[in-house]
Amino acid sequence: MDISYIEDGGKFNLRVCALIISEGRLLAMHDERSPYYYLPGGRVKLFETAEEAVLREVREELLCGAAIARPLWLCQSFFNEDVDKLDYHELCVYFLMDISGTDIASRGDKFTLFEGRHTHEFEWLPFERLREEYFYPVFLKEKIFDLPETFTLMTERE
Repeated sequence: MDISYIEDGGKFNLRVCALIISEGRLLAMHDERSPYYYLPGGRVKLFETAEEAVLREVREELLCGAAIARPLWLCQSFFNEDVDKLDYHELCVYFLMDISGTDIASRGDKFTLFEGRHTHEFEWLPFERLREEYFYPVFLKEKIFDLPETFTLMTERE
C-alpha cells in the first residue's frame, strides 16, 4: 500500500525521486497524463524504506538496476497538481543514482518505455534547458547547478 492518502480535500504523498545525470544532462520523463517533465520515482509503500522504493521505481520505470550513489535532498512541498487539481502536501527524498552498470546513458536522447497502463517518455535535458521547461520540482531548476562536479562524474564512470 502506497503511503498516500486524501483528507480534507488534499492529498499527502511520501515520495522518492531518482536524479540520473550524464554529461551535464538530467534524465526527465513525462507520460500521457502529464504536460510537464518530472523525475523518475514514485510513492513509498508502507514498511518500505526510501532506498528500497527508489530502487524499485527505477527498476519498474527504466527496466534496469541502477544503484544509489547517495541521498541528496529531503524536500517538503505544497502545491496544486496540474492533472488531478488536488492540493498536495508531499515529502520527497531525492537520490543521486549511479548508472555506471546500466545502459541508460546509451539509450539515446529520447526513448519510450511502457509500464503497465502508462507510456513513459524519457528525455535527457541539458541542465540549462531546465530553466525554460515545464518541469517539476521547480527548485531543481536552480539546485542542479549547485551539485559538486564529483557528483556528475560518479554517475558516468565505466
